[in-house]
Amino acid sequence: MNSDNRQSFLGPDSDHNLSAATIGLVGLGGGGSHLVLQCAHLGIGRYILCDPDIIELSNTNRLVCGTISDVERELAKVEIAKRTIRALLPNAQIISITGSWQEAVEQLKLCDVIIGAVDSFTEREQLERFARRYIIPYIDIGMEVTHRPLLDDFLISGQVILSFPGKACLRCCNFITDERLVQEAQQYGAAGGRPQVVWPNGVLASTAIGLMVQLLTPWSRFSVDFNYLEYDGNKSMIASSFWVEQLRNKHCPHHPVDETGDPFFDIREYSKPHVTDQLSDVVEPRSSWMRPLKKLVGWLRKLRH
Repeated sequence: MNSDNRQSFLGPDSDHNLSAATIGLVGLGGGGSHLVLQCAHLGIGRYILCDPDIIELSNTNRLVCGTISDVERELAKVEIAKRTIRALLPNAQIISITGSWQEAVEQLKLCDVIIGAVDSFTEREQLERFARRYIIPYIDIGMEVTHRPLLDDFLISGQVILSFPGKACLRCCNFITDERLVQEAQQYGAAGGRPQVVWPNGVLASTAIGLMVQLLTPWSRFSVDFNYLEYDGNKSMIASSFWVEQLRNKHCPHHPVDETGDPFFDIREYSKPHVTDQLSDVVEPRSSWMRPLKKLVGWLRKLRH
């Protein structure tokens, strides 16, 4: 059985759609390493990889495909991700940044989807704002372990949120708030220095990949735009948040028309070799849903002025 047979339920053009897609993966630790592996198995052909860190011994219980040998060599997480992809897709086109994602903004503009597995709420908000600027769906994943003193136990919780251009954002669903930005919860809560979270990371990453596949292939009859899925690791359950219905067809006040879409961004210009670097000389346009959306944004901006 070849790949065409295996993925036929995704649609007759699914292999082409997946191999032609450019996916930005920001944060390649516990959650991000699962994303890398699943994207490679799916056959995603183009990657922008961003992470400033090297692997440490404390990462080896949750960084998928990381090894003790990598720790001894002080290998960058982006290098581990590249190795994982190339082991399955030798011809994959990869741009890797061992640094912050802000160093890769020119390349990230080309993405069909950006998935963030980062720790800080500030970085989440910045990533979402960037994605909105260039009309790119942004999927956020995150989890934490918290101690419940009254019950004397621990709670594993997490979320997968799809922030879709023109729809509700991370602030609309109260996931990002000014209070959270001040507090900046950047730790795994009560999980300790070597948190055993490889399985919840896998659950959240798989859920995010499912949303990505729905964006790239037309196999499902359910349309995908804003989505908020909550994870309860204690009950082994993922459920749709009440925010999904609450915000259905609601206007997002946090990303106005003037901020959504860059009138000077031309995908043809960014297809040139000097911009795409390791990516191929020909970058195909993003999914067809973008074209009418960009026209609408341009028309609304003209109307406003």
